[in-house]
Amino acid sequence: MVGNDIVDLNEASRASNWQRPRFLDKLFSEQEQAYINSAEKAFKMVWRLWSMKEASYKLYTQIAPSRFYNPKAFQCTIKKDLGTVKYKNFSCFVQSKITSNYIISEASLKKQKLNSEIIEFVSLGYAGQSDELKAKLIDSLDSKFRIEKNAFDVPILSNGKELFHVSLSHHGRYGAYVRA
Repeated sequence: MVGNDIVDLNEASRASNWQRPRFLDKLFSEQEQAYINSAEKAFKMVWRLWSMKEASYKLYTQIAPSRFYNPKAFQCTIKKDLGTVKYKNFSCFVQSKITSNYIISEASLKKQKLNSEIIEFVSLGYAGQSDELKAKLIDSLDSKFRIEKNAFDVPILSNGKELFHVSLSHHGRYGAYVRA
């Protein structure tokens, strides 16, 4: 099982005001806010932590299918390039890559390198980007595969006989997919 999340830094800069009052308090623990406040580039730290939480949530919902919004409850710890995230009795490793254009985070139950495939979209609209991302994933596989969703909207790859875990993410001009 795996979860991933990508943040387009230009889109995040344009669409988000993370410095507004109480924004950080609503999403991040005191420890996470300390990471942000001590970071050389606070903006990138905010979005790294956010992508870690999102990737971990996607992994968690594969293990315990559910839908909820509680990002502050997903507690991040960072040591260099590797992070860990804890939520209740759940714990996972999160690998992040920070570029000048995007941040990608990938959550897994054991330490591993990043496996997400990154794409820069041709499409502009959300629906078109979603379709483009799914098409890229299917193109990387045998044509017998299709993407299904469970009752909680968690995507699953199916070849008609077996189910495989997958995670999809898109934001701004970038998308990413990863297969477990």
